[in-house]
Amino acid sequence: MSSTPQDATYIHGTSPEEQRRLSILNGFINDGSLRELGLRGGERILDVGCGLAQLTRAMAHAAGPEGRVVGVEKDPDQLAEAKRQAAEKNEGQLVELREGDAYTLPLSEQEWGTFDVAHTRFVLEHVSDPLRVVSGMVRAVRPGGRIVLEDDDHDVLQLHPEPPGFRALWDAYIRTYERLDNDPYVGRRLVSLLYEAGAKPVRNTWIFFGSCAGQPTFDAVVNNTLSILRGARETILLQSLLDAADFDETLMHFAAWGRRPDAAFWFSICWAEGVRPV
Repeated sequence: MSSTPQDATYIHGTSPEEQRRLSILNGFINDGSLRELGLRGGERILDVGCGLAQLTRAMAHAAGPEGRVVGVEKDPDQLAEAKRQAAEKNEGQLVELREGDAYTLPLSEQEWGTFDVAHTRFVLEHVSDPLRVVSGMVRAVRPGGRIVLEDDDHDVLQLHPEPPGFRALWDAYIRTYERLDNDPYVGRRLVSLLYEAGAKPVRNTWIFFGSCAGQPTFDAVVNNTLSILRGARETILLQSLLDAADFDETLMHFAAWGRRPDAAFWFSICWAEGVRPV
């Protein structure tokens, strides 16, 4: 979930707190990703920026014993935690985890052009050259193979009733991406990136990532957002995108909003799929 090339900055970091956030997040979005992937068994899969590899292992279960799954992750802390979690579940042999960069995938000469599926999620928003990443994924799959991109368009988020100050805080968070030469709106570009990388786009859709008061997932969605914003506080303040008093007051309003009986959180992950021409 966070294979960041040399020139990229992953704003969320890789602290134990961030790894816990990612683990919880995986718990309620992975089913949607697996549903859209529609694996039938036996696929050779490359997961670029696999992070903690929870989705990667789920793909391996879906691909079955005839399949093969390789996960690539740049950050050694994420990779170590991915391996620890896999071992804890007695799934250490389920996937092959490799340390490597999304720009220069760690594949042997014999592996290029052999995968049935190349997948990435929440990586393109954190790199300055997403086309280079997608181009490598197209090269990695066989002719007719699938390239699947999942990522954010942060402009999609809507809260209702909106907490005081939240739009200004969310806009400041979005601007941290731009200051780091990353793209907070890359989700809307996924189909274009597939086409520019030489793939034939065949499908786009949304994976709903939201909730409302009364749903079992609502507290987790609110806490995920709180964690993201708290983690970005230092960057937002250092870049003078918001002052400390406004940041802290807005976060307090958002936490209180999360206890409203009529609160609704609307967000969707952008999904696009292409195939390598035969």
